[in-house]
Amino acid sequence: MRTGSVKRTTKETDIAVSVDLDGKGVSQVSTGIGFLDHMLDLLARHSRIDIEVKAKGDLHIDHHHTTEDVGIALGQAVKQALGDMKGITRYADVHVPMDEALTRVALDVSGRPFLVFKAQFMRDKVGTFDTELVNEWFQAFAMNSGITLHVETLYGSNDHHIAESCFKALARALRVAFAIDPRAANEIPSTKGTLGN
Repeated sequence: MRTGSVKRTTKETDIAVSVDLDGKGVSQVSTGIGFLDHMLDLLARHSRIDIEVKAKGDLHIDHHHTTEDVGIALGQAVKQALGDMKGITRYADVHVPMDEALTRVALDVSGRPFLVFKAQFMRDKVGTFDTELVNEWFQAFAMNSGITLHVETLYGSNDHHIAESCFKALARALRVAFAIDPRAANEIPSTKGTLGN
C-alpha cells in the first residue's frame, strides 16, 4: 500500500493530510479556502491519487499560511507514500490546455527537490485567492515531496484557467511518474541504486 499521512500543527495552522497513490482520485478536502479546495479536488481527480485534507488556519490574516502549509503537508505525505520509490516510472512531462491557457509540466521524482515556476497572472486575485499563492503552493509541494518540478504556462489570459491548467498538468504528470513500470517493478529507477539520498 503506497499511502502516507501527515499531521502538521503550528501557531498558524492545524493540518491533517492523507494520500493513497494507488487510489481512484477521490478527494475529501476542506481548507476554508474555496479556490484551493477546487485546485486540490482537480489534483486528486486527474492524478488518481486519493487525497484527504483537513486544514484550519489563520484565514482572518490571509490565505498564505494555510496554502503554504497544505503544500508542505501534502508533499510530505506523498514522499512518505513513495517509500523507496521502487518500480516507479519516475519521469513525466505533459501539456494540458484549459480553454485559452496551455501549461507544460515536466518532473523527476528524484528525491532532489527543485522548482522552476513560470506562470504570469494578469490580476492579483481570483475571487478572494491571491494568485501569487499558486507559486507558493507549488514551491512548498516540490520541496517537501522531493520532486524536481518544472511548471510553465506557455500562454493564457484568464487567471482561473492558468491556475487550473497548472494543477491539472501537475496531476497528469504525477499520474505517469508514480505509475509502476511492470518491466522494472522491483528496481529503483536510478543507476546509483537509490533515490533521494
